[in-house]
Amino acid sequence: MLHLIVKYMWWIVPVLLLSACATPQPTLRGTGDLGVVIERATGQVQVIETSGRKSLAQVSGLGDLSHASVVFSRDGRYAYVFGRDGGLTKVDLLTATIAGRVVQAGNSIGGAVSQDGRLVVAQNYEPGGIKAFDAATLELVADVPADYGTEGKRSKVVGLADLPGNRFIYSLFDANEIRVTDLSDPKNPKTERYPAGKQPYDALVTPDGRYYIAGLFGEDGLSMLDLWQPAQGVRAILPGYGRGEQALPVYKMPHLRGWAVAAGRAYLPAIGRHEVLVVELGSWKEVARIPVKSQPVFVMARPDGREVWVNFAFPDNGWMQVIDTFTNRLVDTFQPGRAILHLEFTPKGEAVWISARDDNKVAIYDTATRRKLAELPAASPSGIFFTSRAFRTGF
Repeated sequence: MLHLIVKYMWWIVPVLLLSACATPQPTLRGTGDLGVVIERATGQVQVIETSGRKSLAQVSGLGDLSHASVVFSRDGRYAYVFGRDGGLTKVDLLTATIAGRVVQAGNSIGGAVSQDGRLVVAQNYEPGGIKAFDAATLELVADVPADYGTEGKRSKVVGLADLPGNRFIYSLFDANEIRVTDLSDPKNPKTERYPAGKQPYDALVTPDGRYYIAGLFGEDGLSMLDLWQPAQGVRAILPGYGRGEQALPVYKMPHLRGWAVAAGRAYLPAIGRHEVLVVELGSWKEVARIPVKSQPVFVMARPDGREVWVNFAFPDNGWMQVIDTFTNRLVDTFQPGRAILHLEFTPKGEAVWISARDDNKVAIYDTATRRKLAELPAASPSGIFFTSRAFRTGF
């Protein structure tokens, strides 16, 4: 019997070898040079390489990406994509495949990864709250509702950021609060609450993880919490910065992680004004106001802090301006394309990638000369995210 099995099985080994050879193998590469571009029109992302300034692959099936955000795993291999439809998709950048996906909410606008890399946390509009997932399996490990009042209401959550100690900080738009949730033991979340101003709409954490600053839609000013001295509570900064002047219509709110900390100062977009506000860290006093072309949306610092680049809301969303942080003066104004939605600096800042939604392209510029280096086609591109974010607090 054995000799018959051997006789008629001789052909299996070559077939198995051919099958193995036919399986595509990922290119051997590190992940520090990679990133993704959101293609909002098609529900997919492009996997890109910054050094070669090229697109490597497209990954489809990510749902509604009309307002998408991305964070990265600790090793930079996986991108966690948060979609407007509540989808959380884990994308393998090396194989350009979906490694996991859950629809975890009705409306989600972003997330963060814990300090130890074990948790990925989503911030949700509907139902309001945060949810923590195992970063490897996307298994739900904690659900923390943003409840407030006495009627079981839930608030929209905005401004989520990671903190040391596997903690997460976020703002409640409807409840006028800032909350800090400790997820070091995900089965037993512990949340601290701090009164904020009216309608915090977005926020940032300074690179050292010390200060959390929330912008306020319901009043002129910002709220700041010193996370090294939280017992002091929330402090109002720049109160009434637009006092005595009528605010302009707000066509697009300044965006998540769209504020800059550079040269010992914070550069902040003024709601309803054509200005960038400059605030000294520590004293939190206003030191300058920089007039700009229109209402700023993203105010982002080059990695060395020497320049801040600004894009704008409609109808001037085809323009960009560059501020020299040494002089606090504008040094350049130019038009990279139509409907500039986002920009991302390469890890050391020699180039910047800019999405031009209505031109269906990503434009890449030399930051020293502002000379265009390359263009990549993309279907209504919006967010651009590089894996270097994996190693930054608050990103």
